[in-house]
Amino acid sequence: MALSAVTPAATAAPLAALLPARRGAAWTVGYAPYDLRPNAATSRLTNGRHALFVVEQAGRIEVYADRPGLFPTTPDVVVDATDPAPALTLASRVLRSVLPDLDHDRSAETGRTNGWAQVLTDRAAELLEVGFALIDHGAHATPVEGENGPGITWTAATGATWGLGVYGQTRRMGLTYEGPVRGLYGFLPVAITPYEGSGEDHAGSAFTRNLTDRLPQLRTVTANEVEFGAYREPSGYILTPADDDPTDRADDDQQVVAQISGIGTDLVLSSIAYLV
Repeated sequence: MALSAVTPAATAAPLAALLPARRGAAWTVGYAPYDLRPNAATSRLTNGRHALFVVEQAGRIEVYADRPGLFPTTPDVVVDATDPAPALTLASRVLRSVLPDLDHDRSAETGRTNGWAQVLTDRAAELLEVGFALIDHGAHATPVEGENGPGITWTAATGATWGLGVYGQTRRMGLTYEGPVRGLYGFLPVAITPYEGSGEDHAGSAFTRNLTDRLPQLRTVTANEVEFGAYREPSGYILTPADDDPTDRADDDQQVVAQISGIGTDLVLSSIAYLV
C-alpha cells in the first residue's frame, strides 16, 4: 500500500505537541508505513529515539508503541473519541506508562549488548537533560552518587528537597521528596492515573484523609502513610518522617518524605514546573 493511501490521524499532531523534546529533538508526525487496522486513520510519531502509532477508528483513539522487530497488534493506550481532551489524556498515559516501558526495553537491550556500565552512562546523560531543564526554571541541580548509580538533587521554592536517580537492578529512575506535603500537590496529579479510589472516606487519619480527598487513588496504609501505584505506572508512598509525628490534623505544611518509582525521564521533563 502506498504511504499516501493511509489517512493521517487528526489526533497525532496535538499529541506530538504535548510530548517533550529530547536533546532538542521534538516529536514529529509522519505517514504510517502500513495499516494497523484496515481503513483506519493512522499516523506515526517519532523523536528519533522512540516511535508511536496513533490510530483512529470507530469512536476510539489508540496509541501503539513501535517496538523494533514486532508488529503492533495490541494498543498500549485507548481513549474514547468523545473524551473532552483526547490528546491530553493520551499524552498523560503515554508519559506515565508507554515511554517508560520503551526506555526500559532500550536499557535492557543496551545492557545485553554493551554492558550495564553503558546503561548508567545513558542515565547520566538523561540526568543532565533534567539538570538543564531545572536551570531553565530557576533551580540548580547538584550531582550525587546513589547506591545504584548517578543522581541529582535540587531545592524547590517551598524549601523541599527533590532527588532523581537510578534505582534497582533494572536501572529505572525514581524520585524522592522531603519537605512540606503541599509541595507534592502539583506533581502527584500528573504522575498518578486519576482512577477512582476505594471510597473509604473515614479510613486512616486527618493526615491521610487530606491526601486521599485530593487524590482518591491514594491508598491508606497506616495513620501516617499512603501509597499509590498501578500496573505499568509510577508507584510509591508518602509518609511522615517519624511514627510519632502528629496525624490528627490536616496541615499542608506538615513535613513528609515520599518516593515515586518507575518514573520516566519524559514525564519529569514535561512536569518540571511542578518540581521547582
